[in-house]
Amino acid sequence: MGPAMRRGTAWSSWRRPRPEPGIQRSDLVTMLAVAGGMTVLQVLVNSMGLLSFGSAPSLAEQLAWGLALSVPLVARRRLPVTVLFVIGTLFIAAQVREIGDNTGPSLCLFLACYSVGAWGRNRLWARWSRIAVIVAMFVWLVVFIVITPSADEPADFLQPSGHIDPVTAAILYSFVINVAFFGSAYFFGNLAWETARRRYELEERNEQLRESQDENLHGAVVAERVRIARDLHDVVAHSVSVMGIQAGAARRVLDRDPVLAGEALQTVEETARTAIGELRGLLGVLRADADVDTRASDEVGEHASSPGLDDLPELVSRMDSSGIVANYGVYGEPRPVPDAVALTAYRVVQEALTNVVKHSGARNVDVRVRFLAAALEVEVIDDGYGRGGTGGSGLGQVGIRERVAVHGGQVEIGKRDDGRGYRVRVSLPLGLRSVDRTEADRAEADRTDAAGMHTEREGTR
Repeated sequence: MGPAMRRGTAWSSWRRPRPEPGIQRSDLVTMLAVAGGMTVLQVLVNSMGLLSFGSAPSLAEQLAWGLALSVPLVARRRLPVTVLFVIGTLFIAAQVREIGDNTGPSLCLFLACYSVGAWGRNRLWARWSRIAVIVAMFVWLVVFIVITPSADEPADFLQPSGHIDPVTAAILYSFVINVAFFGSAYFFGNLAWETARRRYELEERNEQLRESQDENLHGAVVAERVRIARDLHDVVAHSVSVMGIQAGAARRVLDRDPVLAGEALQTVEETARTAIGELRGLLGVLRADADVDTRASDEVGEHASSPGLDDLPELVSRMDSSGIVANYGVYGEPRPVPDAVALTAYRVVQEALTNVVKHSGARNVDVRVRFLAAALEVEVIDDGYGRGGTGGSGLGQVGIRERVAVHGGQVEIGKRDDGRGYRVRVSLPLGLRSVDRTEADRAEADRTDAAGMHTEREGTR
């Protein structure tokens, strides 16, 4: 069963809420208006002598019947079925007494029948109670017209000139009028209930839509916070790791070799400046005001722009100051890469190198960038003892996986097959381009040559 069908099934059993106090007060006003209108009509009918049945009881009794028929309308929305049966019974009783006016009682019966259709909470009872009362009214109509003595006397009709028997015509006329009367009450009652149901359904869906919008907004805020945290981690962690190592080295050789200590401190200074520039660029992106963004960009210069593939050589070269020999290689035919993909590649390499410095104990690290037919592949391999038991938070690897997942890429993180060192390999999809067989073979050969050179270097180490 689909969602739409389940919703339809749920709404088919919907029950209209009970009327609010304000609606109940309006029913009292309706009852008083109907009772007042019936009183006026009865006085006028008796004054003109146009009695519905030719004769009538006293005016006081007629007014009492009118009040009895109108009072139940006070509860027509709270107890619609009960009110319908009460008014239906009083309607027939009033016709048996042949009160002077029939318009007021008919209006009361119409409102009662309509109220059951519009407010009946049990739809089965609402349907069959109206059908029962309507059938009873038609039975009473036939009995009243056919059995009463006046119906058998054509002389009672004023100069009949049609082609239909007067009695038959009277029956058909009454039948058509009553069909229109009760049909209207039945139809408009159901229409009012359906309108109320659709209104409540619309309100509920609007509420669900508001909740969904709130959830989406909350999700967007959370996602933005995660992105900011990831960027801050990538920017700060790498720079702070390098600064810590250089500061420690400067402290150890400060007395023995002031020149070497000065070089280490210079590296710390340069790294700090780079980190500050990237942090300013990140904060500039977060500002909503375009003017403020422009001023921030002017202040930080080239560091305000997001780093990309062109910045990787400089990033890799900083590893030398950490005492780790770093090698950088580009394989395949370079081509334009979307800024978002280039930034992700840079951050992946940055995080991988940070982990090499902090956790691996490696002496050598290789950074490889491969331009494949439909993807950009980035690989960072070290020869350390791995990251087991180093106490790292693991947030860096989580950040790598989140960044790559945004582009629908693939991530491989773990120890190398031979158990010596660690590998981080990321594949970021790019748009397909035409590649002939020669170029594909050349790219595969470049990968094989790079792997062979790395193996050869390890063998001579």
